[in-house]
Amino acid sequence: MNGLTTARLFRIVVAPFTMTNSTANGSPDTGQTTRGSDLPLIVQGDRTILAEVASPRYPEARDALARFAELVKSPEHVHTYRLTALSIWNACAAGERPERIVEQLRSLSRYPVPDHLATEITEYAGRFGSLTLERGEDGLALRCRDKGLGDLISADRQSAPLLSRRTSDTSYAVAPADRGRLKLAMIRLGYPVDDRAGYAAGEPLALSLRARMAGREAPFLARPYQREAAAAFHAGGSEQGGSGVIVLPCGAGKTIVGMLCMDLLQTSTLVLTTCITAVRQWIAELIDKTTIDPALIGEYTGQRKEVRPVTVATYQMLTHRGRPSEPAAEAPQDEDPLVAGRYPHLALFNERDWGLIVYDEVHLLPAPVFQATASIQARRRLGLTATLVREDGREDDVFALVGPKKYDVPWKEMEAQGWIAKAVCTELRVPLPEDLRASYTLADARTKFRMASENPAKLAHVKAILDAHPGEPALVIGMYLDQLAEIARPLGLPVLTGGTPQRTRDRLYAEFRSGKIRVLAVSKVANFAVDLPEASLAIQVSGTFGSRQEEAQRLGRVLRPKSSPVAGRGNQASFYSLVSRDTVEQEFALKRQLFLCEQGYSYDIHLADGSTRGADGSTPGAGTAAAGDESAGPAAP
Repeated sequence: MNGLTTARLFRIVVAPFTMTNSTANGSPDTGQTTRGSDLPLIVQGDRTILAEVASPRYPEARDALARFAELVKSPEHVHTYRLTALSIWNACAAGERPERIVEQLRSLSRYPVPDHLATEITEYAGRFGSLTLERGEDGLALRCRDKGLGDLISADRQSAPLLSRRTSDTSYAVAPADRGRLKLAMIRLGYPVDDRAGYAAGEPLALSLRARMAGREAPFLARPYQREAAAAFHAGGSEQGGSGVIVLPCGAGKTIVGMLCMDLLQTSTLVLTTCITAVRQWIAELIDKTTIDPALIGEYTGQRKEVRPVTVATYQMLTHRGRPSEPAAEAPQDEDPLVAGRYPHLALFNERDWGLIVYDEVHLLPAPVFQATASIQARRRLGLTATLVREDGREDDVFALVGPKKYDVPWKEMEAQGWIAKAVCTELRVPLPEDLRASYTLADARTKFRMASENPAKLAHVKAILDAHPGEPALVIGMYLDQLAEIARPLGLPVLTGGTPQRTRDRLYAEFRSGKIRVLAVSKVANFAVDLPEASLAIQVSGTFGSRQEEAQRLGRVLRPKSSPVAGRGNQASFYSLVSRDTVEQEFALKRQLFLCEQGYSYDIHLADGSTRGADGSTPGAGTAAAGDESAGPAAP
């Protein structure tokens, strides 16, 4: 039987688990002495860190690790983190000291931290700052910590051609045009460059933030963490500031951080974002919350080409080729696309004397924009994102070309302070119908994923979830357009996709915000930079394989604080992910949830067919939430 209203649901409850000497090391006893049974971490010599979820100090450890380690996997009992060079460099750029990182690991680790690992952390952290790029009398100068490092650079095939000449044992002259490409070559060599060569002032632009919003005549006051983030980026106007990434949860007001940076710099600004809807949201926010004359704000999209002191453009427009009917070959990696002319709209980077370039949703930066960014390193660059995760693995490119992480706040910390809504995440595992199981078994891997994603049995559960949340503004989010249409048709839902005309999109978003539309079915077009603060319920019916960033962004659609909370729920949001049970989609779901688990979120897992099987295939015993238990979510009456 299908549907939440007819199915018995079971919450998978994990029993308390304690890591002993034998479970931690795979042998009865290694001779190591535990330092305290309540300590949550086991720090291992291969740079992996095990974190016991049941430990009372796990939240403290999770928040500490988020600053200098990367989450690798997160099953029920023990999460695995990994220390990497990039994670340590980002921590150092955000103000962490290597001795503090080691101190935190030692204070939270059940066993002594291996001495060689503490040495490695110090060594990696020491590489950050061992190369500095400064402005000299005749251009730029790359300063090395010692002669040995200088010799290493000159012997490297990627970096050597970017060095004009060696001026001393520890210094090289660098052409300004090679500033970005050299930084990229150096981080790939394992030595990030601390760029202190300064920035062009840019065209002056007087502005300030309003005390009262123009649109609603309501008071406006930036939040403390927004001001802290802007100050961290600006660094008092010194050469240590001016480039970097601010990492804040969806709904935390990253646009406000961008405007605060504009206020600090008082200069012309180019804002790059993901879509026309986001462009117009930026423009509306600038008009509402700053004193900039609307006539000085331009939209640069497929519909308008306005270049003004503040210009807001889409990544898609910048990477649009001039003649789509005549496909051109890809530009070589070392060729400047601004010169090559393959992407004519990239010339926008040089249309005005920009003093600041803002990369909204910087984790989505397309490759051509990366290449263009390498050639504009003399301009200040601000990246805004909810996650540094890139599915293409190019996080080091963001570090080198946009800048290191300057500021972040754990999501759960912001939730506790009420700046974002409290979120309850649920994974509902829905079986494939009997008539599809044979064809699923015989299908290739890609077809299996699509069949599982488009499982027709999900429709009944979408309806049941909506019925269980009466009156809540909701988004039904999916990857496949046919699936969205099949779900929307019987439920009478409007559907918004990439093919929806912009005028229709604007109307549907406006009707959703006003409450005229309660439920909206949306495709990937709504993943990023769409401001729908009223939404408090999201139902994900399909997604992009194991994309961690997409999972985080979709949860972010419902994290904005609720100005009019649904009665009895307060400032709370609900996120449901419908997954076909015992399929490849279930495996990808675990990967998708990694980043959110790192931020402290957990998923209640429900089985939607009345069975009592646990996540590992076992049958839950005593202590498992029974059907109808309110803690287990909606169940049959």
